[in-house]
Amino acid sequence: MLPSMPRPLVVAAAVLCFYLCSSLLAAVAEAKVRHYDWEISYQHKSPDCFEKLAVTVNGEAPGPTIHATQGDTVVVTVHNKLETENTAIHWHGIRQIGTPWADGVAGVTQCPILPGETFTYKFVVDRPGTYLYHAHYGMQRVAGLNGMIVVTVPEGVWEPFRYDDEHTVLLEDWWHKSVYDQATGLSAKPFVFVGEPQSLLINGRGTFNCSKLANSTGLCNNSHPDCALPTQFTFVPGKTYLLRIGSLTSLSSLSFEIEGHWMTVVEADGHYVRPFVVRNLFIYSGETYSVLVKADQDPRRNYWATSHIVGRNASSTPSGKAIVSYAGNDPRKTPPTVPTTGPAWDNTAIRVEQSRAIVAHPGYAVPAPARADRTLLLLNTQNYINGHIKWTINGVSLHFPATPYLVSMKHGLTDAYDQHPPLDTYDHRGHDISAPAPTNGTVGSPVYRLAFDSVVDVVLQNSNMLNDKSETHPWHLHGHDFWVLGHGEGKFDPAADAWRLLNVKDPIMKNTVPLHPDGWTAIRFHANNPGVWLFHCHVEAHVFMGMGVVFEEGVERVGRLPSSIMGCGHSKGLH
Repeated sequence: MLPSMPRPLVVAAAVLCFYLCSSLLAAVAEAKVRHYDWEISYQHKSPDCFEKLAVTVNGEAPGPTIHATQGDTVVVTVHNKLETENTAIHWHGIRQIGTPWADGVAGVTQCPILPGETFTYKFVVDRPGTYLYHAHYGMQRVAGLNGMIVVTVPEGVWEPFRYDDEHTVLLEDWWHKSVYDQATGLSAKPFVFVGEPQSLLINGRGTFNCSKLANSTGLCNNSHPDCALPTQFTFVPGKTYLLRIGSLTSLSSLSFEIEGHWMTVVEADGHYVRPFVVRNLFIYSGETYSVLVKADQDPRRNYWATSHIVGRNASSTPSGKAIVSYAGNDPRKTPPTVPTTGPAWDNTAIRVEQSRAIVAHPGYAVPAPARADRTLLLLNTQNYINGHIKWTINGVSLHFPATPYLVSMKHGLTDAYDQHPPLDTYDHRGHDISAPAPTNGTVGSPVYRLAFDSVVDVVLQNSNMLNDKSETHPWHLHGHDFWVLGHGEGKFDPAADAWRLLNVKDPIMKNTVPLHPDGWTAIRFHANNPGVWLFHCHVEAHVFMGMGVVFEEGVERVGRLPSSIMGCGHSKGLH
């Protein structure tokens, strides 16, 4: 198990709990019900000037931002108008306490929403912060079904920072190839990777140079209204702005910056951090950050806001571009400078340095449990399995069963998923992480069954792929926040000095964390949310290829399941 927390922190935890509980009671006392009615449909869109079909919410991609206050109940009625395609929507970062069936993961917490059907999600947003939503069926997120969730503190509750106004910033990557083409290539023999994205989008807008196409057949038009002007953010001189930044890229790790402006990071995944200042914010798929920006530059001109791919050599993908316009200027006027190019894509050290700089705000730290009851060492490898390239965790490539885990485990349908338990560890002494995996692995649907109310440590270990390279993997845990205990280089050895490198003093809590190339990441979480929860790489192609695991905890404590989540696999006829 990982190192223990100091005992004096128990007192601090009690004091913190008092204030947090008081704030929560105040929020609940004034809680509201926020209703949203969404039609999910395919529409022709040109976010980067190339026209293609996108999955939209009420005709828009990205979808509308959900606004709520801590303690509110959010009700989203989803009408699937895709005609020939299922769907499901995950509320990323919302812990779904008491509503595990609303997590929105087809195959884990619900049956998919069939074409023509209507499904209602209802859940409480129990914590303020910046969150996300996106499709969680197949690789549908690549097609554009996503958006942001902003949860504010109740009236009379103050955050540990001040600002005058705010903007939401949603970062995406975008392909011209359809999601069906991408998924087919990943499953094919021989394997065909999705390739690098054609564009990076900021709030749904990017620019692809149509002249690069030999024959665009009229589908690419650089004067199309969807893309002719980049996204614009207005700043008033002297004001301070809170930028709520979220990444829902399908592949890319990004660096985000605003020309000439420093950013002070104040929140990560809904938790306040000890403020630190950056010029470039590194952000990985599934992460959210809030940063403060002072409008303190020359107000007579506009400035570039840019996103750049890091961690991959994607020189063919142009940077994402938006414009920060000081009030009084023409917001359509291009800044007089060349857009920034960002840091070197292969400088892993500065990205690890930022990851280590993210620690809990001194006044809002939630102490981690003193010790873990169980430790999982999870190794990701890329393997050939029956001629297909798959990702595996400790030798198993995850395949979602036809019956959602939550339904089968609650109703005792033991033949609906693999009964053989997955491995808690791997051969960490003998395995060479700098070489491709020597074994083939298997495809399966096993479950890590965690003792309810136990504390679990997870060490994610990176290793080289079949092409002898190591990549960044952002890992997202559903239904929980976890303490980020540390990031390290090379191979984690439970018996070596690596343990002393872990932060047990003021670890930040997050729901998504990067596993950097050629290294490891250690987290700790409390298995106290009854349900069945997915833990997976947030790179869409990687989870599609099996890079994930499933945790069950206290499923017997889950209340009666709604009949609306059933109807597929062995759940047909259950009520």
